[in-house]
Amino acid sequence: MIRTRSLPQPYRLTVTNGRQEIPADAPIEKGGSSGGFGAHELLEAALAACLNMAVRMHAAQHAIPLEAVETGVSIVRPDPQSVRFEYSLKLSGPLSPQQLEALECAARTCPISQTLSKRLEFRSTPHAA
Repeated sequence: MIRTRSLPQPYRLTVTNGRQEIPADAPIEKGGSSGGFGAHELLEAALAACLNMAVRMHAAQHAIPLEAVETGVSIVRPDPQSVRFEYSLKLSGPLSPQQLEALECAARTCPISQTLSKRLEFRSTPHAA
């Protein structure tokens, strides 16, 4: 479970998984100090990390000579009712066209993109002490 803890500065907080901690904050234009990742940036980061790992795992499982992966993710809102995640992949290594295609396919099936593609619900649970 991911947990957050507020800090004394307006909207500043830490995000932890119990092992690592990262700072988060609202942007200056929303009253924060931009002293950490914004909430939407964390969502983009989750997808970018998953895309990167999925491609690398697929390469390792299939002995594809992938040397490095760079991913970029942006949230785009084409209209008030829609949200689109746009991503880019930069794959390095002596890769054939077939290997590139296989790695791009692996990216499209990363678990975070699969989760975000489903119907979402939000439910509050009682706070555990």
